[in-house]
Amino acid sequence: MTAEGALLVAEDLRKAYGPTPALDGAHFSVHAGEVVAVMGPSGSGKSTLLHCLAGIVRPDSGSIRYQGRELAALSDKERSLLRRTAFGFVFQFGQLVPELTCTENVALPLRLAGTARKEAEATALRWMERLEVDSIGHKRPGQVSGGQGQRVAVARSLVTSPRVLFADEPTGALDSLNGERVMELFTDAARSTGAAVVLVTHEPRVAAYSDREVVVRDGKTRGLEYAV
Repeated sequence: MTAEGALLVAEDLRKAYGPTPALDGAHFSVHAGEVVAVMGPSGSGKSTLLHCLAGIVRPDSGSIRYQGRELAALSDKERSLLRRTAFGFVFQFGQLVPELTCTENVALPLRLAGTARKEAEATALRWMERLEVDSIGHKRPGQVSGGQGQRVAVARSLVTSPRVLFADEPTGALDSLNGERVMELFTDAARSTGAAVVLVTHEPRVAAYSDREVVVRDGKTRGLEYAV
């Protein structure tokens, strides 16, 4: 497999915050159905790379193409729509809405897209069942464990059937047992939908769930070659 035909491709990305370069000529690609772990020490630029790939942060220079379309050519509205429909996100602390039940949290992306409440919550419950958290649907995030809350966040990231899932240290706030279970369910669910996964982590045990690893160091990437 080569980078040709990749779903998401980045070339020569550069991004600086003041005099400090976060990315310094980074390259990246991921295919549909592939899980790629982005690894590196703190401050290496891996989270900046993820934010650029997801269209959250604009790089200072370089190219990012999703399905052949240059992200820089999209308007803010178009990039926002892309993040709501084609992209899914899982963060270290879940970022669930505390006032909503777990089911309402998972259904939220569908509700924001205009799906009727009943249909959105039915879809949410199907994903929650798959992530083994359907029994806590009536509870609020503050009433569930960290592992359960993170599985709810994973269900929310999958509910719109995104093409690319971005996960930034998704098990960083969990103990090893809960982290392992979240990664098993997350990668199994993502692969079953054919979604590409960009997984930022500094933990080898989490990266072990990926198909390939890319290391970011001093804003540069290495390890881009594909296994044959």
